[in-house]
Amino acid sequence: MMKTDNPQKLRADRVWLSEETCDLDDFRRVAQKTTALVDYPNASAVEKNVLIYDSRKVTAAATGEGKRLVLAEICEAFGEGPGVVVFKQAYEDTGIIDRASAIFEAIIEEQHRTWTGGGDHFAKPGANDRIWNSLEKHCLADPENFAEYYGNAIIALASEAWLGPSYQMTAQVNRVNPGGAAQSAHRDYHLGFQSSAVIEQFPAHVHRLSPVLTLQGAVAHCDMPLESGPTLFLPHSQTYVPGYLALKRQEFRDYFEANHIQLPLEKGDIVFFNPALFHAAGTNRSADIKRVANLLQVSSAFGRAMETVNREKMSARLFPALKALRDRLSPEEIANAVAACAEGYSFPTNLDRDPPLGGLAPKTQAQLMREALGEGWSDETFTAVLAEQAQKKLS
Repeated sequence: MMKTDNPQKLRADRVWLSEETCDLDDFRRVAQKTTALVDYPNASAVEKNVLIYDSRKVTAAATGEGKRLVLAEICEAFGEGPGVVVFKQAYEDTGIIDRASAIFEAIIEEQHRTWTGGGDHFAKPGANDRIWNSLEKHCLADPENFAEYYGNAIIALASEAWLGPSYQMTAQVNRVNPGGAAQSAHRDYHLGFQSSAVIEQFPAHVHRLSPVLTLQGAVAHCDMPLESGPTLFLPHSQTYVPGYLALKRQEFRDYFEANHIQLPLEKGDIVFFNPALFHAAGTNRSADIKRVANLLQVSSAFGRAMETVNREKMSARLFPALKALRDRLSPEEIANAVAACAEGYSFPTNLDRDPPLGGLAPKTQAQLMREALGEGWSDETFTAVLAEQAQKKLS
């Protein structure tokens, strides 16, 4: 692109990131940083630029006045550090893991029997088995095991370090079967689930905000040697602000393929990482290992509106009014009214009943309303389809 000294254009380029301005040389400079063990006194080792913590030692250090020191260290590891941390033997009693694995196996068998169950956002259908909302299903199936499993000190420590208190836990089980191909490299929820066209509509500070709204984790439910395809990571890649757009470009995907790292995990280990870290599940080249991980997606308490609003009821009421006002309101004004009324985001939802079709996110209430207006639906049809969509989103 041509250089410019126009201050208005320079400001616009700072605020509005674009896929075409992503620069591989800039990215390479951040992705080639090294992780120094001396900067993380509670860590036991650095392997392939990833911090390794002994869970027993770090929980012992995180007591009394030492807790804030440990939280600060882990927080910086997720932020400006490598972005990925492995906690070894987070579950000393792996019987807790085995019981949860049995519950998940029964759920997967039932999904196979009933031809239900979700696919994977970033892998070909059929390669993996996925349990959406394993958190709720686990709790309802065996509340005592759930309490032992989520009572884990490392889960709480990592979540609080990045998100503070009152975080919201969700989880999804991913089982990559022998022969299951690797996922494509990606960043995660929120902006990671959007297309470039959508991502480019958000100012740069939102690109910085998205990674601090969630934390990603994975509990190893079996030993994961390299041939079983543990997650591929690119340490330090979370610090590249335009990274949500960069991963849409082939040269960045090629860089990931050439430079990612993998670490074997053991049953009971937990890996936590910044959601903006470039990562992907690996190819399972083993003959007989069904690689099972419970993927934790922890969300900030602040990711919610202040008031409870019945947007379904509002949308049903507004729809006939918008049809009647077509001669008085411009298309832009109608779109603005829809945005103020209808839910414009796909999540949260029930991904068993409301899977993403043709993309990474299900249809929003606002998209449904715009579609109905454009196609001239009757009030009765819109109200019925609106209610059906709302029902799908319930647990």
